[in-house]
Amino acid sequence: MTFEPITRQTVSSQIREQLLHRITTGELPFGAPVPSERELSEQFQVARTSVREAIQGLLSLGVIERRGNRTWVAERLPDVTVEGGDDTKVFVRQLFETRRALEVPVFALAADRADDDDRATVARLLDQFDQPVDIGEFRRLDREFHTVIASSCGNPLLIELYGKVLDQLFRSSEFEALLSDTRHSDTVDKIVVDAIDGHMLIADAFARSDPAAMENAVRSHLETVEHTMVDELG
Repeated sequence: MTFEPITRQTVSSQIREQLLHRITTGELPFGAPVPSERELSEQFQVARTSVREAIQGLLSLGVIERRGNRTWVAERLPDVTVEGGDDTKVFVRQLFETRRALEVPVFALAADRADDDDRATVARLLDQFDQPVDIGEFRRLDREFHTVIASSCGNPLLIELYGKVLDQLFRSSEFEALLSDTRHSDTVDKIVVDAIDGHMLIADAFARSDPAAMENAVRSHLETVEHTMVDELG
């Protein structure tokens, strides 16, 4: 009989995780000021030392930077703008081609470089997909799952680029129209089921620190979802 080792997150790592989530999902935009240590300690209801440790962790990642006495979300790249065309299927293919170009290498780096806290966070996120959710909640969890993994790649430029591209993809009106059309409900349910299966393989490769398995899992996941969207929707 074997048991999984027990892990416990520190207070500072939980603060870092929440701040990083706000950054990678765009709630705390690139180039925006980070709330002060006092504000964060009051909101999290923790000592400033824990906030300071979390901030230092994000500074080490390169996703935030000091400017004088303030801390800002680092921004080194221009905004990314994605616009659809007249042919929705062509646009969907382009979006998934972009995701493959970014996610396969970024996620492989993340599988190699993530720490125990990162892996524990992804495992907790995977558990949330077991609950019945509508497409809106699924997309929120889906985006969080992908951004948390990407943020473990250790390269602030890639983290920023991936965050900006993913933000545009999830705001795509073409995607929204396809997924929210009631005529497509059965196909959308299939997409959700297939995506969750893909997430399980991605999370497994992430937990095992296996970049090669991660590349295969990400590529297969994106190709499966793209195939269903292009061939069965629209």
